[in-house]
Amino acid sequence: MADAFSGNGPGVAVKGGRALRRGYTTGSCATAAAVAAAELLLGGGDTGEVAIALPGGARAIFSPEVLETGQGFACCGVRKDAGDDPDVTDGLVITARCELAPEGIVIRGGEGVGVVTAPGLSVPVGQAAINPIPRQMAAENLTAVCRRHGYTGGLLVTISVPGGREAAAKTFNPRLGITGGLSILGTTGIVEPMSEAAVIETIKMLIDKHCIADSEAILITPGNYGQRFCREVLGIDTGLAVKCGNYLGETLDYATYRRFRRILLVGHAGKLLKVAGGIMNTHSAAADCRLEIITAHAACAGADLPLCRELMRCRTTEAALDLLHAPGREPLKSAVCASLLENIMKHLHNRLGHGLAERSDTTVKTSLRSDAAGPSAEVIVFSGETILLQSPGAARLAARFAGGAA
Repeated sequence: MADAFSGNGPGVAVKGGRALRRGYTTGSCATAAAVAAAELLLGGGDTGEVAIALPGGARAIFSPEVLETGQGFACCGVRKDAGDDPDVTDGLVITARCELAPEGIVIRGGEGVGVVTAPGLSVPVGQAAINPIPRQMAAENLTAVCRRHGYTGGLLVTISVPGGREAAAKTFNPRLGITGGLSILGTTGIVEPMSEAAVIETIKMLIDKHCIADSEAILITPGNYGQRFCREVLGIDTGLAVKCGNYLGETLDYATYRRFRRILLVGHAGKLLKVAGGIMNTHSAAADCRLEIITAHAACAGADLPLCRELMRCRTTEAALDLLHAPGREPLKSAVCASLLENIMKHLHNRLGHGLAERSDTTVKTSLRSDAAGPSAEVIVFSGETILLQSPGAARLAARFAGGAA
C-alpha cells in the first residue's frame, strides 16, 4: 500500500515556484485517532505511530497522542495538518474516544462536531455531521484493528473537536444547516492545497439545499458585500442567497443543471463588471481588467482620450465611476452603464445555455427570457448603497425574494 504523500507526480499543486504541501482531512484525522484509541484499548501497546488505509488505497501515517485511558475505554487525538491549504480546521485536535460495546462499530459525534438540522445533505437530519465516506473509512480501519487483535465484540467511537464550535462559525456550516460545530469531511482522505474543487463542491451543496426549499428561483451573490446589500437595501433575508465567491461560472452551470427557471444575481460593481468582459472567475489573480472594461465602454460611448487615460489610472472601480459621475458627464455615464449592462447580460445569456445573444443596433437587449436551453437571469449591480445597473425584471424578482409578489 503506497504512502499518500510519496513523490511529486502529476497533479501536484504549485504556487510561487514551489510544490504546495498536501494535508489530511478531518475524516482521516478522526480515523487515525480512532485507530490509535482502539489499538490502545484492545492491545495496550505503543500508539506512537499508526497507519490507516485511505479510501483510494493509499496509506497514511499519523503520530497521535494519548489523551485519557480508563476501564473499558481509551481516548486519543490527532492534530489536523491541512498542509498549505487555508483551512480553518488546521491545528485543531481531532479526538476519538473508543469504548467496548456488545457488537458492531458505532460512530457518533461529540463536542465540537456539528449536527445536521436541514435536509439536502448526505447526512440525515438529527445526526452528527460525519459524512458517509469518513464513517466508512473509520469503520473499515477499526474492523481491521479488531481482526488483528482477535476481538469479536463491538466498539462505540465518539469523535470530538475541541474548539470546533468556534471554528465552524467561519465556515459554510451555519448556512448549510449544520449547527454546533464542524463537519467531519473528506472523500479521498487528503487535502489538496488551495483546492478550488472543495469550494465549488460546497457551493453545489448550498444550491442543492436551496433547491429543496425553492426549485423555481435562486438568488446568487458573490460575497459578503452582496449579502449585506440584499439585506439592508433590498430587504431580502440573506439566508435565501447562495454565496458563490469568485466561482460565478461554476455556480451558474450548476444552477442550470438543477433546472432553476429564474436566477437573480446581485453583486458589487468591483466583481460583476468583470462579467461584461466575459470573466466568470472573478478572483483578481485570475483576471482583473475592471478598469480596462470601463475605459473601453467609455471610449465607445464617446469619452475623449484624456478621460480614458484618467479612467485607466484609477485604482478602484468606485474611483472610475466617480469620474464618470462628474458634473456634465451624466449622459456619458448613462451610456456606459447601458453598454456594460448589455454585455453582462450577453455573457450571462451565453453561459446559461441560450446560445449566442442577439445584438441590435437600436435596441439594448437586457433581459434573458427563459427557454428550453436554460434559465432566465436578472442582475443588480451596486456601488455603495446605490444600484448602478439593473436589468428590467430584477426589481420584480428581488421583490419575490423579499416576500412580495413576483
